[in-house]
Amino acid sequence: MSLSRSPSPLAGGGWASPGLTNEFNSGIGRSASPRRTYGELHSNGGAGSSSVTWASAKARSDEINGYPSFSTKNSGFFARHARAVSNSLPKFNVGGRRYSDKEKLGRGRWYPDGGSRFGRIKTFLGSITRRMRLRMLIILGLVLATILFYVTPMHRVYRRASFLGGGSKYVIVLAANMGGGVMEWKGPREWAIERDSVKNKKKYAKKWGYDLEIVDMSTKKRYAHEWRESWEKVDTMRNCMRKYPDAEWFWWLDLNTFIMEPSYSLQSQIFNSLDSNSYRDINEWNPLNVTHPFTAEYLDPISLSTTGDSKQTSIDLLIPQDCAGFNLGSFFLRRSAWTDRLLDIWWDPVLYEQKHMEWEHKEQDALEHLYGAHPWIRSHTAFVPQRRINSFPTGACGDAAEGSKFHYSEKDRDFVVNMAGCEWGRDCWGEMYNFRELSNKLNRSRWEKFKDSISDRFKKMKEGKQEQKQE
Repeated sequence: MSLSRSPSPLAGGGWASPGLTNEFNSGIGRSASPRRTYGELHSNGGAGSSSVTWASAKARSDEINGYPSFSTKNSGFFARHARAVSNSLPKFNVGGRRYSDKEKLGRGRWYPDGGSRFGRIKTFLGSITRRMRLRMLIILGLVLATILFYVTPMHRVYRRASFLGGGSKYVIVLAANMGGGVMEWKGPREWAIERDSVKNKKKYAKKWGYDLEIVDMSTKKRYAHEWRESWEKVDTMRNCMRKYPDAEWFWWLDLNTFIMEPSYSLQSQIFNSLDSNSYRDINEWNPLNVTHPFTAEYLDPISLSTTGDSKQTSIDLLIPQDCAGFNLGSFFLRRSAWTDRLLDIWWDPVLYEQKHMEWEHKEQDALEHLYGAHPWIRSHTAFVPQRRINSFPTGACGDAAEGSKFHYSEKDRDFVVNMAGCEWGRDCWGEMYNFRELSNKLNRSRWEKFKDSISDRFKKMKEGKQEQKQE
């Protein structure tokens, strides 16, 4: 209990504490304070001209030896007996070290297994585990979250979201002729080509969150006439734009195409840097010898420019060029009013009824004619290098000197290969099979590469033993 300025419990005043009243006691002990006059108090060294104060009484009580006050200056029990207590504790000397050694890392410590090497390693690993427990839990949580992200449909939702991956903006259009085609029925090789091609597109679309529209052309009776059989992609693209009103870009792929690098997204391959991945001046590669730009005086400045308005947002048609001209085995259309107008004119019966005997490549030749004759088409058309979205196998385009511009390169890991013209003197199924196996080999995981390396070593060892036996 604090004694700071507390009133006296006694009737006559004073304090009941013997440390404070000992000098003034009159033989009664702790029961009462002495009743003396002012002169007596002053003559005995009291408080002088005033009454006894707390400060003076405390000073006098500190001088009494019989009742020591509390102090923290090593005068307590533990301070006086610290050495005796420490000397009574057990002592350890691990590994034969003396207590006076300078090295203090192991002095006085207990190690399992009597301080053996295994025991020290066990203790060291235990201390690291205790320190790394929180970090290990965080790492384990991140690993589990990553596994759940890719195993569950969460990654598709993420990549499809317009504000995240943006996959919902793209639609892949594939005409499969699943019923056997219009002009001829398919054999086993044709069925195998279709199966591999469709599976390849489904896997790629699922990986990046794109929509895939597989059109069964056998149900399109209006294409049964031979004049119009190859024009179906124009009407198909228009129908897909109606079916996917929220999509922006539509990617047409022929059935004989194969996506070699499924790890490439359309965004990273083309659209994140559309200006640098495309060109608008056809004079950079002009196998059709088209006169560009137009020179008529009545045209506006955009139509007279080689690059149109040079704005990325005005590109609505994106096509590659091979050694002979436009190639529509792989091309892109953007949703716009300009695209609707182009598809309407492109589908005009005048073109296919009057030019079907003259135009060997049908809808492809029709687009080349429209590009050469109409300035408004050029201002919204851009070209992409052939090997960026439509590489050819060796043998396509002949043995042209510019073959490196068109032919697939395993070293450069080209995105898509198109077995264009394989039905004319080449083996379509053989090419599809070879490119499928090459794609699987190039895109193996680390674990698959490790397993293949082990199997290759065993094969070499087995072949070496057989050669030794033959010798």
